[in-house]
Amino acid sequence: MADQRSVRIGFVSTRLAGTDGVSLEVVKWVEVLGELGHQCFFLAGELDWPLERSYLAHEAHFNHSEVVAINHDLFDNQVRSADTSRRVQAIKELLKLHLYSFIRKFDIELLITQNALSIPMNVPLGLALTEVIAETSIPTIGHHHDFSWERIRFAVNAASDYLQAAFPPTLPSIRHVVINSFAARQLAMRFGANSTLVPNVMNFEAELPVADGYAATLRADLGIAPDELLILQPTRIVPRKRIERAIELVARLKRPATLLISHEAGDEGTEYASYLADYAQLLGVRALFGADIINHRRDLSSDGRKIYALEDAYQQADLVTYPSALEGFGNAFLEAIYFRRPIVMSAYEIYKVDIQPKGFQVITFEDFVTAEAVRTTLALLSERQTVAEMVEHNYRIGRRFYGYRALGAHLMTLLRDMVGT
Repeated sequence: MADQRSVRIGFVSTRLAGTDGVSLEVVKWVEVLGELGHQCFFLAGELDWPLERSYLAHEAHFNHSEVVAINHDLFDNQVRSADTSRRVQAIKELLKLHLYSFIRKFDIELLITQNALSIPMNVPLGLALTEVIAETSIPTIGHHHDFSWERIRFAVNAASDYLQAAFPPTLPSIRHVVINSFAARQLAMRFGANSTLVPNVMNFEAELPVADGYAATLRADLGIAPDELLILQPTRIVPRKRIERAIELVARLKRPATLLISHEAGDEGTEYASYLADYAQLLGVRALFGADIINHRRDLSSDGRKIYALEDAYQQADLVTYPSALEGFGNAFLEAIYFRRPIVMSAYEIYKVDIQPKGFQVITFEDFVTAEAVRTTLALLSERQTVAEMVEHNYRIGRRFYGYRALGAHLMTLLRDMVGT
């Protein structure tokens, strides 16, 4: 890499913190870009990156009170008020000032937007980014994890002009990066835009972390008996994850088991979490909502309790469930492959089209948990050698197609094309 110059790269998103899929994927891109010799800086409404490389813009967060109010009017009906239009423009102008300040402060040469020009969680941010990019021609990678047309909640809206302008924009200095082939086809059909397919990755080249004494207390802290199964649902609590299917699977296994749901409810309200708690109680399943004890890194709570990293939960799990109806790619799938855990999952569209053909061995079902899936899961849990062979097979495939080496090749090509290095 000696012939490459260091590029100062600015990541922009609504949130760059915690264990959501976008934030986790940014960590991987930053690690690979760092290995290539580049410097990365961050702007978002919530950040857990070093202060000396961060620019906090509260209005960029999708949970900012003004943005929440705007979204209520934009995505609840087909007509928006004049007041909402004024508020969109006011927040957009404020965010443009933040973006220009961010670019100047860190001497940014290349922007990488993370879903901020993809899904309209913060419409003023998308509009602000679009105008700044148009006004400066700054080289920009639009990294798109989800699009508005993939979410039912954005189907009825009063923001079609904003969506056409900024989600995503089609400007000469933007290179679009998508994470699956379906998104690439849709982007070409809807906007006439070319894109580069860069799937999500894991650092398969790194050795699996050794389980230590810190992780060993996770089961006890959760009240899980030594002879009890720990089944991990490593996703946010949103309806498209279909976590009720995981609860049903655990109930039908008829073995002592706890289902640990690792993430928080996220950006779609708390009603689904309440439904899951009631459903688990109805089926007699012990379901733990673990966002207060599972995070992206180890820590201590304010009252001195241990907080575990997500990798601790994977290492202690006997089985991973992943029954999503829809995924842009599937971070949790790759995580389970990396941590060598057997998976029971629904065969969502992107998995069937882009991932399954690689040859992974997992237990799948379609729209509902089948008797065959239950039988296969029970048999697998009693056959340790079969599990060991299966997870090693999956790991080798993951390393070949979804490792940091593959990501590095993609990023080198993009940067060479955009900034000549």
